Amino acid sequence: MTKSSARQAGASDGALRDLLVRQLDGGHAYATFADAIKDLPAEVRGVRPDGTAHSPWQVLEHMRISQWDIVDFCRNRDHQSPTWPAGYWPQDPEPPSATAWDESVREFERELAAMKQLIADPDQSLFAMIDHPEAQAHHTLAREAMVLSEHNGYHIAELIVLRRLLGAWSRS
Repeated sequence: MTKSSARQAGASDGALRDLLVRQLDGGHAYATFADAIKDLPAEVRGVRPDGTAHSPWQVLEHMRISQWDIVDFCRNRDHQSPTWPAGYWPQDPEPPSATAWDESVREFERELAAMKQLIADPDQSLFAMIDHPEAQAHHTLAREAMVLSEHNGYHIAELIVLRRLLGAWSRS
């Protein structure tokens, strides 16, 4: 590889890392996580609108648990995923305490930052198989970042729909 092609490959790698981080931030084709949860009244966080399967609390917790699962799978060879589906969805539609919502939001934001840090680290290969006993060839950091971005985007939209049904969304 010539110096020029090595420099170009490094620039492409950096550009892809930046793109993946921006994708996880959201807000390009859909609202951000911060938009979706901003000023959601505590009294509706545990309410399931008629005809829906989940409350905003259940969706937030599902997002937090799923994100932790993906991020920890990428960084921890000893990671154990929860049992599907019970381990990914809280049974009770209401937060278990007055502080649970804020704690879940903080944990979600912390794990999102951890994933962005993994992606931004040039010592982490984007395309090598994840070092985990259950990883398959397609389990790469780049793939996991895209799965996480898609999953979060889907559930951010779900939170907004729930807010609209609950009369708690005023953005146009």
